[in-house]
Amino acid sequence: MTAAFVLLNPLADGGRAARLAEPMRQWLAGNAAGVSLVESDSIGRSRAMLQCLPEGTRVILVGGDGTLHHMLPVLIAQGFPLGLVPLGSGNDTARALGLHGLPWERALSIALDGPITTIDTGELVTARRRVPFISSLAFGFDAAVAQRAQQAPAWLTGRPRYLWATLAELARLRNWPMRVTVDGELRHQGRALLASTLNTATYGSGMPAMPPAEVADGRLNLLVAGRFGRIGTLLMLPRMLLGRHLGHRRIGAIPFKRTHIETRVDVPISADGETLTAERDFEVKVRRGALKVVRAPSALADATTAPQA
Repeated sequence: MTAAFVLLNPLADGGRAARLAEPMRQWLAGNAAGVSLVESDSIGRSRAMLQCLPEGTRVILVGGDGTLHHMLPVLIAQGFPLGLVPLGSGNDTARALGLHGLPWERALSIALDGPITTIDTGELVTARRRVPFISSLAFGFDAAVAQRAQQAPAWLTGRPRYLWATLAELARLRNWPMRVTVDGELRHQGRALLASTLNTATYGSGMPAMPPAEVADGRLNLLVAGRFGRIGTLLMLPRMLLGRHLGHRRIGAIPFKRTHIETRVDVPISADGETLTAERDFEVKVRRGALKVVRAPSALADATTAPQA
């Protein structure tokens, strides 16, 4: 086994992740001598620790999509292989890696000893910043839902948390003016409910928003929903939960390598469920093979048989 470092976010999953710190330390002592576990709820401190690790160290994150999102810039820049023990409210990256639902002991064992492969990431690009993301970049209604989900009662977890936020956001439903260009071709101009990018097949704690998505095919997927009212949005929700929304005439699913979005007003935006400051003119592009990861054996087998772009 190569050198490994386990970083646990005690705030993940509404603070419930903190309960696993001691059981994980005991498990590591008996199964992976010499591997340390560190708890950190500070983004800055966590990034600083990762930047000090020796080259080639396998970084194992214990947390959810938000934890991974905040560590992603360092993981990409330093080229550290990522192992993931999913423990968050969404866990959509874990689903794509075949890790969701596994006992933490099994996920930790895979993270320590599993083979390393590469997957794509996405990147938000503006004149003033670049923000990498791994699962999704939500723009519009679903970003507003993600922001509201962060304010949900602590006892709500997983998909119920996002359903609560969705129903609450319906009360102030908005459509925003957008101009969307995909790989140089204008694909939407006018008001829209959302224009979001997915790298994984799911977001919002397992909602199958983009069933065809694959994290290692060299492209991202744009989900565009045109103008919708409250009733239309409410009726669409069951279809989205079942992954049957893509046939709707106002919904488009577009694979791409680069897209450009413009708007005249501030629109909610989030990356991997984490709120970002508003942008009115930005690009989203794929970074093929940018992240080294450990995938569960089943997910790795599926990836090797999937058609490549």
